Amino acid sequence: MRLRPDRTPAPVRRLRAADGGAGTVYLVHPGALDAEVHRTLAEALPGGTGLTVLDLSALPEYWEAALTGGRAATTVEDLAGRLADELVRARTADGADGRPYTLAGWSFGGVIAQALVERLPAGQRPRQLVLLDSIAPTDAYKPSDEELNPALLLGWFALYLGAKRGLPVVPDAERLAGAGVEDGLEAVLEAAVAGGALRADTPVFGLRKLYDTYVDGLLRNNRLTAPYRAVPSSVPLVLVTAEGSLIPDDPTLGWEPLAPHGLTTHRSPGDHYTMLSRPDAAAVIARLVHAA
Repeated sequence: MRLRPDRTPAPVRRLRAADGGAGTVYLVHPGALDAEVHRTLAEALPGGTGLTVLDLSALPEYWEAALTGGRAATTVEDLAGRLADELVRARTADGADGRPYTLAGWSFGGVIAQALVERLPAGQRPRQLVLLDSIAPTDAYKPSDEELNPALLLGWFALYLGAKRGLPVVPDAERLAGAGVEDGLEAVLEAAVAGGALRADTPVFGLRKLYDTYVDGLLRNNRLTAPYRAVPSSVPLVLVTAEGSLIPDDPTLGWEPLAPHGLTTHRSPGDHYTMLSRPDAAAVIARLVHAA
């Protein structure tokens, strides 16, 4: 399965152009959900502020790994370098060279965004980096593939499916605990049908295909992060965790060792995925990422 060339997204997606002398927020998006999901944030930004998405899923060496078992023929450093070049070109096209700006990254996009910052010359770095429910690439937060067990992955998949369909999918937690993939997918399917997210005649094997691609995407990100050694950030970090974060009740998600210039934390409504589309979550994030 491959996207047709005319459906391959562009690495730079301008969701909202800045008005007059207003600035632009740049946001690294890792895929999973379409980059259009950030239009909610674009509409919440104040005063003509622009929003441009740097879309990792436009890089074939990255997105194809989610279709081929989760092994990517690239590195965090290479991906950060590619998007750093795209950022510089986008800011030049926007006539924004030399202006203060904010960079953000959602989920694995935060890891790439933090690496990207350190590849830029000092005078081209953002005033701050805003991390949207992004887990730090520090040793304590790098699980092995084996630690990503079916019960954990099925719970995350239910959140993803609910966000993708625009309706909550809440499987019984007791049924997922210790469940294998097949039994767990039956529980997810039942919850999705009950919540109206899927039709009653949806076959479980169809859901299995979506689940396998989702898991391969997570494994790709996990395997890219495993050998990567992040350097401490040269700019202040701002972390926004979702109320339904992938790692609940963890206010820093491991970023403290990488934040010598400060780490401030905030809470957003929604879960790891719906925080991108909920207007109340966008209002929280917009106050933090607004461009100078």
